[in-house]
Amino acid sequence: MKRTAVFVVLFLAWLEPCAVSVDAQQPTPLQRLEASIQRTTRSINATWGIYVKSLETGEVIAIDADRQMETMSTIKIPLMIEVFEQIKAGKFKLSDKYTFVETDSQPGTGTIQRLDYGAVMTVKDLITMMIIVSDNTATEVLYRMVGGPDAVNARMQALGLKTTRAMNVPSKWFPALRSAPTTEQFYREGKSPFGFSTPREMGTLLEMMERGTLVDKPSSDLMLRIMRGQLYRTRIPRYVTGYTIPHKTGDFLPFVGDDVGVLEAPGKTIVLTVFTGDHFGSGEALENAIGLVAKDVADYFSYRP
Repeated sequence: MKRTAVFVVLFLAWLEPCAVSVDAQQPTPLQRLEASIQRTTRSINATWGIYVKSLETGEVIAIDADRQMETMSTIKIPLMIEVFEQIKAGKFKLSDKYTFVETDSQPGTGTIQRLDYGAVMTVKDLITMMIIVSDNTATEVLYRMVGGPDAVNARMQALGLKTTRAMNVPSKWFPALRSAPTTEQFYREGKSPFGFSTPREMGTLLEMMERGTLVDKPSSDLMLRIMRGQLYRTRIPRYVTGYTIPHKTGDFLPFVGDDVGVLEAPGKTIVLTVFTGDHFGSGEALENAIGLVAKDVADYFSYRP
């Protein structure tokens, strides 16, 4: 009996550290979230860059978040920021009027190109159209008003963002696209990017906006209010409920599909930026995958204490 008791004690003494070791290897909830996101990205043959940050808890997921990638129209957020900076400096006002002329009309996304020439709108109208329907004509006009991509890039540099760069205005990008033999060859050659950034840097801009430190608090609040009116909802908002989502998409499907924004709910503010590239499959499948990533993030923080 004594030898049996000694054996049991020795066995339990051996088992206890083993149990602790096994428990120590269990993934944390945040690690499980990241693993789920990784599974989704592996289901789509593309280059991914993802950045997630909770402004309340400080939790971060960064999957190739410092990879410089093609922004497409998400670069319109830095342009919007420069517009507000110049408004703050007194160079023009939100209420200033612009009259639509034929030479400003740009193809692609947007509605201004379909208006009659002579239509009058304000600077605020132009910003709103550029963001909520990604209007390329509004983008062309606003680039001209601020002094072109160089002014945007100087602002990003001043903010400490070293990889975020506006590269082309619509009136140069679209002719380059039309002159290419095919859209795929145009993309593969990479000679005429619309813009560059990283998921982390774009997330940094959105965090500053949410904290009211981008330009100033009234400007930050107005930029977020405009972005909450986004009409393209097939990516981050696709499967998400219970959150308000200011965001901006960027498109050159099927090759590039981006969406950058914030999940907002009482006591919860989660920055989520998703860049994709090098994708040659179904654009619908790519958008669906981005939606699944966003759903995982939203669900995790919905149940986070």
